Amino acid sequence: MRAQFVLSEIGVGLRRNLTMTFAVIVSVALSLALLGGALLAREQVSSMRGFWYDKVQVSIYLCNENDADIALTCARGAVTAQQKRQILADLKKLDIVDQVYYESAEQAFKHYKEQFKDDPMADLLTPDQMQESYRVKLKDPTKFEVINTAFSGREGIQKVEDQRNLLENLFRMLNGMNWAALGLMGLMLIVALLLIVNTVRVAAFSRRRETGIMRLVGASSFYIQMPFIAEAAFAGLLGAVGATLLLVVGRYFLIDNGLSLAAEMPLINFIGWGSLFKVLPLIFVVGVLMPSLAAFFTLRKYLKV
Repeated sequence: MRAQFVLSEIGVGLRRNLTMTFAVIVSVALSLALLGGALLAREQVSSMRGFWYDKVQVSIYLCNENDADIALTCARGAVTAQQKRQILADLKKLDIVDQVYYESAEQAFKHYKEQFKDDPMADLLTPDQMQESYRVKLKDPTKFEVINTAFSGREGIQKVEDQRNLLENLFRMLNGMNWAALGLMGLMLIVALLLIVNTVRVAAFSRRRETGIMRLVGASSFYIQMPFIAEAAFAGLLGAVGATLLLVVGRYFLIDNGLSLAAEMPLINFIGWGSLFKVLPLIFVVGVLMPSLAAFFTLRKYLKV
């Protein structure tokens, strides 16, 4: 097979169907960018989950004078000093407990005022209405049920709360957005495949005379199909390059100079450039193989060789 002939045929085919080829490149680029973005978003969510789960605590809220009607364990009034000492001692006996922090009602009131300073209700609260609590950091955050079973229902304890539950709604929302991106990627992929099929059909029809002559002189099926497949693969390659540019630019502006602002958002562990570079080979493989296979199966039907 003469490589020069194949390359010349690729150039001719691309020029003949310039508009449709451009549409293929754009649709492939968008679908691959969505694929890469969805993969990176999934890794970001996993990174955030690990980052936050390592920092979440179990809160053991102690009874105050106003909790008698809220929990049966507070029927006898506020937690006593003896009950607090016993709860702390029992916590320190557990192997799964890493550290225990005590927060007084005054500290809880101060933190509430700082966090909800614009809330009109904050001016109506007083320190005696806030609850004392023990904040427990576990060696394994998934072992919450051990703490819950051991301390829920004890006198002097109003409730035991796992802070992971507060994060689950956030992670569910992020996962939902990720699935939405994958769904949009699938739709764009279907559009790209339809464009590729239509482009190959038009190219095969416009060059039916050349292919007929090639059959008459004994050219093999692969030799005849190769220029069409190479055109589709080249368009897919350009689409992969476009998707790479979109991902690189998006990562730079949204994370490096947008969302994170480095030191200004230390509470979010953003994924690095290494995660992006790991996704790029898959982008190029899909970008080349998808149009090539679509062209190959289309030619089997529409190009009688």
